[in-house]
Amino acid sequence: MYWNEDTDDKTEVVVPDNVLDVVYSISCKCIPMEHAHALSEALQLALPWLEEEEAAGIHQVYGAESGNGWERPDTEVLYLSRRQKLTLRLPRTRLEQAKSLTGQTLDIGGHALKVGELTTRTLSDLPILFARHVLGEDGQSEEEFMTQVATQLNAMGINVKKMMCGMEGVIHLPDTTLHTRSLMLADLELEESLKLQEAGLGPGRKLGCGLFLPQKGIKPVNPD
Repeated sequence: MYWNEDTDDKTEVVVPDNVLDVVYSISCKCIPMEHAHALSEALQLALPWLEEEEAAGIHQVYGAESGNGWERPDTEVLYLSRRQKLTLRLPRTRLEQAKSLTGQTLDIGGHALKVGELTTRTLSDLPILFARHVLGEDGQSEEEFMTQVATQLNAMGINVKKMMCGMEGVIHLPDTTLHTRSLMLADLELEESLKLQEAGLGPGRKLGCGLFLPQKGIKPVNPD
């Protein structure tokens, strides 16, 4: 854990809408628990421009039983509720093209996922952000991972004040396995929070890596 108490005044900035979360309703009973690659492949097949759009990100799908992201159930499939959504992080310039996904049925590892209507959600102005997956290296210690993250953030012009990493994870690809950790950052300046949500952290955005969501508070790792 990295926790530096510093209370500088924050500058008020209007939240821009040049990058949005595009949120689709879906109809699907279940998908594989490890679905990052299958979802990415299916979406890039349905939206051919997605592969070349560097600013695009694909959020993995999480059910209610996934908790706050620090732990996941030990099952092979993830059962979805009717309220579950599919979310893409996209530049606003791609919004019209993204509408063509509505009505399509995706094959996610042998499970049919029908995509419904979409809504949009602007990025958050909260100072606490959480990513379920940030790419690291196999065998990397927590200290080594946080040093890597701090270096990446500093290169983006983001001053690391409070940082906490969670459990390790893996993303299986046909030819390799990626290793990840969850990550929480706190006390971000508004400009920093928006920059991190827009740009992401590290590679793998289309596998759900480096994509940050707002958190209203700091929760303990592995809560009871």
